[in-house]
Amino acid sequence: MRPFMDKVMPDAWQAAVAFSAAIREGAAQGGVSPQESELIKLRASQINACAFCLDLHSREARQSGIPQQKLDMLPAWRESSLFDEREKAILAVTEATTTLPLTEESTADLSGALSVLGETTFVAAEWVAVMINAFNRISILSEHPVRPRDVDGKVIRS
Repeated sequence: MRPFMDKVMPDAWQAAVAFSAAIREGAAQGGVSPQESELIKLRASQINACAFCLDLHSREARQSGIPQQKLDMLPAWRESSLFDEREKAILAVTEATTTLPLTEESTADLSGALSVLGETTFVAAEWVAVMINAFNRISILSEHPVRPRDVDGKVIRS
C-alpha cells in the first residue's frame, strides 16, 4: 500500500484544499455554475481513471441537480443531444486540459469553446480542470480507497 500523500504531508494537503477553495470561488465568479463545475470534475476523473474522485464527484453531481441520464452519457457527450452548446464547450475545455499536450483537434475545440464561453468563463473552466487533475493525481498516487455505499450514498460498514 502506498503512503497517502495528504497524510504524510498535511501542510501540502491543506495548501491544496485552500487552492481548491480559491478555484471554486473564482470559477463561480467567472460564470461556471456548480453543475458545470461538477461536469468538469467528473469528466476529468473519468479520463484519468481516478476511482476515488469518480465516486465523490458522481455523488456531488447528482446532488447539484444533474440528471442521472446526463451523467450516464457523459463519456459520449460529443454524440449526445443531452448536452447544450455551453456544456459541450465546458467539456471540450475539460478534455483538452486533461489530455495534454494540445493537438490540432484540441486546439480547435478550445477555440470554439472560447467563442461560446467568453474569456472569463473559459479561463475559469480551465482552472477547475487544472484543479481536479491535481486532485486526481493525489488520489491515484495515494491509492485512496473507494468505500462501498448504499443507494443513499452512506458508507456501508462491514
